[in-house]
Amino acid sequence: MKFFLLFTGLLLVSCTQIPDGIEPVSNFDKTRYLGRWYEIARLDHPFERGLSKITATYTLNNDGSIKVVNTGYNEEENKWDVAEGKAYFVSDEDVGHLKVSFFGPFYASYVIADLDKDNYDWAIVTGPSREYLWILSRRPILDEFSLNQSIEFAKSKGFPVEDLIFVKN
Repeated sequence: MKFFLLFTGLLLVSCTQIPDGIEPVSNFDKTRYLGRWYEIARLDHPFERGLSKITATYTLNNDGSIKVVNTGYNEEENKWDVAEGKAYFVSDEDVGHLKVSFFGPFYASYVIADLDKDNYDWAIVTGPSREYLWILSRRPILDEFSLNQSIEFAKSKGFPVEDLIFVKN
């Protein structure tokens, strides 16, 4: 529960901005993005500290919003933490910029900064600033080429990639 209660601190900012110099992906296809994603690496945050086997699962709600279910295993407490939320597009649905809420009317920015547009096999996601970065994959392990490409992209955009935490899956 610690994971998700602390996450609400981020959401209370109610921020949907995009970090300077970052462009959300265009020609985005939400139906191809739906499904399960595995967290490969991230920048450290209290709301995920101590968690492994982290996934995010996205499904379409009847109202057109996207249901978000985040799970992570807390080894210290020997239990799974789960949070459910909703995401909405900030503008056009073909632009990878959403706002996500796990707590009432408060939203945080979810910016897809880079994406394997051929197969939707990996994605690089940020929040409202360069303090937030996630490398996601459709599989628990991302191939070395794609991982290195993702890290280099993030580095070129000014993210502190030397601080990345690689998730135990």
